[in-house]
Order: sequence, then structure tokens, then C-alpha cells
Amino acid sequence: MLKRALGALALVCAVATAQAQTYPERPVKVIVGFSAGSGPDVIARAISAQLTNDLKQQFYVENRTGANGALAIKSLITSEPDGYTMLYSSSSISSVPHVYKSLGHDIMTEMIPVATSGILDGYFMLVNPSTPVKSVAEFIDYAKKNRVVYGSPGVGNVLHLAAEMFKLKAGIEMEHVPFRGASDVTAALMQGSIQVMFVTPPSVLPLVEGGQVRAIGFTGSKRFPPTPNVPLVSETVPTFPITGSWGMFYLPQKTPKAVVDKLNAAIRASMTSPIVDKAVVQSGYIPDNRSAAETAAFFHKEVEAAGEAVRAAKIEPN
Repeated sequence: MLKRALGALALVCAVATAQAQTYPERPVKVIVGFSAGSGPDVIARAISAQLTNDLKQQFYVENRTGANGALAIKSLITSEPDGYTMLYSSSSISSVPHVYKSLGHDIMTEMIPVATSGILDGYFMLVNPSTPVKSVAEFIDYAKKNRVVYGSPGVGNVLHLAAEMFKLKAGIEMEHVPFRGASDVTAALMQGSIQVMFVTPPSVLPLVEGGQVRAIGFTGSKRFPPTPNVPLVSETVPTFPITGSWGMFYLPQKTPKAVVDKLNAAIRASMTSPIVDKAVVQSGYIPDNRSAAETAAFFHKEVEAAGEAVRAAKIEPN
């Protein structure tokens, strides 16, 4: 019986290896849980185009928005584990298992992290220019004396968690208003219906430079190069954790390891393309290059950290 089992295992491995050698033999769908034109969408399309060129088969993006990326996750997990459906997501995915219990799936065991695309060290803390604060310290003082409303792209989104962690560590109160997306939050800030928001720099950098919004802090480990005069939030609130974003590709669990490794190598190779590099850098990210094992370890660590933030923010799972 042992010989037969080993023989069957060897046959399965041989078939999987053969499949990987010829993979991909048909178009590959890349699901993106964000709208067309968003940062994750731009990066996913640039890498998909490069994979199309390098692997001689079409990689195409399908946008599936909703529930902070949960719908895109479900679409991936319920697809065939054959390498022909992938998911690309930002770090927003890390809070999903802690916020959306109704998803009915475990992203820690039902998805395979394949490769990273880039790391964004931090977020801007923005206020409306009409708000009489020009620093994090002044904002904290203002919040202790006035009603402050902040916006985020949705409950459990990493930008929501960043604001909640700031509220906790700064010892202030702020009211949360969820919106459908970061662009809607930015519009509300500019209109003055909210007083503060946390957001990835690329999408709002022109507004900061044009004076339409005011950046009073950055949540990263070092100042954001294009805005060296914007101090770190941790310079005023030392206990505030470094908060940033990242991009990553996934496959359904049970996808053959040989296919996972082939895609990891192809994605890492695509990062050396000037076009891909430009798309990643212009989105505010630093190109990142990890093996499949390193990617998985990084992902699991980030999901655990998001769980801590969700609990600290006292967000009730739904």
C-alpha cells in the first residue's frame, strides 16, 4: 500500500511539473478588488501586461469592487486552483478576516500569497486648509476642544484603522464617517464636511502641493521624499505604530506549487521592467522582490497585526 501511495504521489508531482512547464496555455484572469484607475489597478495592469509579454499568454484584469475587497477574495477562493485566476490586492485585504466574518472563507488557509509588488512606507494625515491646525500637536489640541469628524474608505479599511490607532494613541475622540472610496473621502475633506483623513500619498500629492489640502503628518518610518517638510506622526505621538501599505498577488489554495513558483519568478522578473518600475514608483511604492515563502511569511504577519488594530479600534465583525 505504501508503494502504491508513493507511486500515486510521484505521478501527481510529475503531472503538476508538466503542467507548470507548459503553463499558461490560456488567458489568465487577474481580479482586482478596486476600481479602474486606482493605485492597485494601475500596478496590477502594468504587471499583467508585462506577464503577457514574458509568458506569451494574455493576463487580463477584472475589477470586482465591494466590501473592502471581500467580494474579490471570495471570487478567487471559489475559483479553480489551476493558476488561471489570480488576485491582486493592497494591504486592505489584511483586515478582511477580522471584520467580515460573513465572508465564510479563511484567507490565511484558502489563499496562497504568491509575490509582492511594492511597499509604501506610510500614509499622509490630511486636514482641510481652513482648519486652524498646521501640525499634529496642534491637531491633538484642537480635537480635545472641538468636535472632529474623519472619513475613511470603509469600516475595517487600513485607512480607517490608521485613524483609529491615532485616536487611541493620541488620547482624543474623533467621529468616523465611512465612504465608498478614498476619492470620496478626499472630496469630503476639501468640502469641509470632515476635518481629517489618512490616505496614501500618490493620489493626493498634487492637492497637497497645490494647497487644496494640508498634510500635517506622515505615518511611515521616515519622511516621504517628495514632502520632506511634512514630519512623522511618531515625532509627536511616539507610541503610534508605523503604518503603511503594500501590494500582493494571490492564488487559490491547492494550486500546484510548481505553478506558484513559476508565477513568483515571472512577477519578480517583471519588476525589472522600466514600465512596471515606473508604474510602481509613480504610485508611491518602493518595488519589492520576495520569494513565495517570504511573501507568505510577510502576509501572515501583516494579517495578525491588522487583527490587533481591529481589536484596538473595537470594530465589531459582521
